[in-house]
Amino acid sequence: MYAKHYQLRTVTFILTAFMLGCNEFMVVGILSDLAKTYHVSLSSIGILVTTFALVYAFSTPLLTTFTSHFDRHNLLMVLMAVFFISNTLTAVAPSLFWLFIARIMTALVAGTIITLINEFANLVTPLPKKPMVLAWVGAGFSIASVIGVPLGTTIATLINWHASFGIVSVLTLIVWALLAWLTLHEKPQVTGNFFEQLQLFTDKKILLGVGIVIAVLSVQYTFYTYIRSLITTVMGYDLTSLNWLLFALGVMSILGNQIAGMVAGRKGTSKLPYVFILMIIFCLLLGTALQNKVLGMVVLGVLCCLVIIHGTTMQLGFMNEAAKNYPQSLALSTALISIFSNVGISLGSFTAANTVKFFSLTAVGYVAAIYAVIALILALVLKRKTKDSQEW
Repeated sequence: MYAKHYQLRTVTFILTAFMLGCNEFMVVGILSDLAKTYHVSLSSIGILVTTFALVYAFSTPLLTTFTSHFDRHNLLMVLMAVFFISNTLTAVAPSLFWLFIARIMTALVAGTIITLINEFANLVTPLPKKPMVLAWVGAGFSIASVIGVPLGTTIATLINWHASFGIVSVLTLIVWALLAWLTLHEKPQVTGNFFEQLQLFTDKKILLGVGIVIAVLSVQYTFYTYIRSLITTVMGYDLTSLNWLLFALGVMSILGNQIAGMVAGRKGTSKLPYVFILMIIFCLLLGTALQNKVLGMVVLGVLCCLVIIHGTTMQLGFMNEAAKNYPQSLALSTALISIFSNVGISLGSFTAANTVKFFSLTAVGYVAAIYAVIALILALVLKRKTKDSQEW
């Protein structure tokens, strides 16, 4: 039953992640346009990124846990409807107030949507192929940065930023129809009440993995929140080059996703410390590298690759640990990456804003290195704890 339409389902799941990624990350590329439209400062509109991430992080575990008994297909259809409405409201928001309302509505449902997509991907994928399929679903977000963010920026330049979100609404309708056709009606085989599901957080390996996710996303968004300014203001590239350079950084993120799948299939927790050592080195190099156009882009490209690699190892580890020891928390385990990624995004964007406020744009790499060191320490502890574990 699951084998039928397997490849088309996989493509649809990737497309769903791409849709969500466009909606979330497109804002980064058009922050200056939003600031001009609503007559506010760039730092003020940057709060939109932090607000989205915080709402996403706090709402996803609650909604995922309280809906764990529901038919997965029906729940997905309802959440997709809310996403369509909120994204369309973003496109036509008449004021900054309504823009914030629209982004909050989107954040409320986006995390649970990707959680359900991971659940379905886990169901329909043969065991040997799970690392690469989950990596490709994760790559949907990277593809959004490759195509969606530059495309959104281009559309905002040629038409306006409203049209960028309008295109996401059209894509949402297409994805919605495919999911309605291809996803099966599923109820979780094992469920528990709210507090029983939260037992997952008593596991030290889970907590270490969560800490790694938060630290790595903090690294990424300490430098990525102001990526447009780093490329244009600091390195001096013109706006014509900006979209191509964002495209190149997105390609590096996709490369990171593919490396992530390979690492996860080869005892990922033993490899991650080496990834994080490289991350520390390149974070420290960034400040100096930004003084040279070519070297600056090379360092940014390597960082965009490195910050992705941990994801598949953590996703599989969370899900396998829950399946073995906390079956009542399986739905929640699929949400951990999306939940705590947004905690990291929020922390990273807040750190970036304050770094720019008190120091300068060129200092973001040095601050990001602090989070990379934290990720390395946590990864070394997790490596020791999972030495004899088959789940990680």
